[in-house]
Amino acid sequence: MEGDPLANIASALKRHKQNLKLRARNRMAKSAIHTAKRKFSEAVDKKDSAVAAAELLNTIKLIDTAGSKGILHKNTVARKKSRLQKMYNKLSA
Repeated sequence: MEGDPLANIASALKRHKQNLKLRARNRMAKSAIHTAKRKFSEAVDKKDSAVAAAELLNTIKLIDTAGSKGILHKNTVARKKSRLQKMYNKLSA
């Protein structure tokens, strides 16, 4: 485990273990979103609309999943999706 907790109480130790698991899950999800956004951005920069469309769908799926699991706030989800769609629409226009 990352760092030993200072608590001696069983419930606090359990809570610490749960927090470590949740933190790992949240970090993995956010990292996956960041990677997907980067791939989408690269496709937009190359002006490859077919790849950009596929990456857009994948990124939006990851963002929606993170939002439904409480990793991201619903307004954050809406903002991120809106910005991605805006980038894609500029490419298509």
